[in-house]
Amino acid sequence: MKEIDVKKTSRAEAFELWMSAPMPMITFHKTLDVTGIVRYSRRHGYKFNMLMCWCIGKAASCTEEFYILPVGDRLIKYDRLAISTVIAAQNGKISTCDIPFNEDLQAFSDDYLRLLKRVQKTGEAYELGDDFMVIGTSALVEYCIDGAVNIYAGVYNNPFLIWGKYRRKFIRKILPMSFQFHHVQMDGLHAAGFLKRLQEEMDKFKAAGR
Repeated sequence: MKEIDVKKTSRAEAFELWMSAPMPMITFHKTLDVTGIVRYSRRHGYKFNMLMCWCIGKAASCTEEFYILPVGDRLIKYDRLAISTVIAAQNGKISTCDIPFNEDLQAFSDDYLRLLKRVQKTGEAYELGDDFMVIGTSALVEYCIDGAVNIYAGVYNNPFLIWGKYRRKFIRKILPMSFQFHHVQMDGLHAAGFLKRLQEEMDKFKAAGR
């Protein structure tokens, strides 16, 4: 990570407009077609939520704005992405676990399972530190929800995605999701483009052999 000169970036105007705003977070809601990853999960034994996190990381890795983030009064540039997930530990605590994004699906799955097992056992959050721009996620897989607006406390500016249980719609599986992001990090156009790429990544799993 490194601090960058805001004036030399495309986010200079947004920084001036939104950095001191009391509520600079925006939330988009979108219903995704998750048919492909549901089938792939069942056929190949992968966790559905792991596939969700991998697709999020894959789509974000193709979105330049995900590599910058307002931190305090600075704009920070990162070289690597990670996906954070909220999990219930064995001691009843709720903890978070950061998984470094890897374009290799199997490698990402291995890290996902290993690190989640660690957090579930210890009850202690696993954080990768300042070298990663972390994308937060929370999956309420036992409940059908249409979306959520996350708390904005002025200290956690990271993008955050929330979803619940996927639903059946004829032969398809659909999943409503909410995506919250800081307006300094990206505009609505960038966010909508990311969600489009997210759907495209999921659709790739519909292809033969996936």
